[in-house]
Amino acid sequence: MCRMHTLRVIALFVLAAFAEIGGAWLVWQGIREHRGAVFVGLGVVALALYGVIATFQPDPHFGRILAAYGGIFVAGSLAWGIVVDKFQPDVWDWTGAALCLLGAGIMMLAPR
Repeated sequence: MCRMHTLRVIALFVLAAFAEIGGAWLVWQGIREHRGAVFVGLGVVALALYGVIATFQPDPHFGRILAAYGGIFVAGSLAWGIVVDKFQPDVWDWTGAALCLLGAGIMMLAPR
């Protein structure tokens, strides 16, 4: 597999994760933390952007893209929690995230 192809897949997953996790966080802040409709609205826009970003993945199979993205989402959510919410994952969080990333890599980067 071409290095540029691999970098594109990874970059699109990172952008999608930022949009989805950030969007969900904004909605959470708007509703649960009572920060208002602007946060909710921005979150909805970010969540829509996540859907658009996923369409740029080079693999033509929606199911594979979303299944592999699930692994990225798990690891990205932990990273977001660490940076934004000062969450401290335990060994089981790290282990689970590593397994999810391994699965995502196998699905997206395996030779076919």
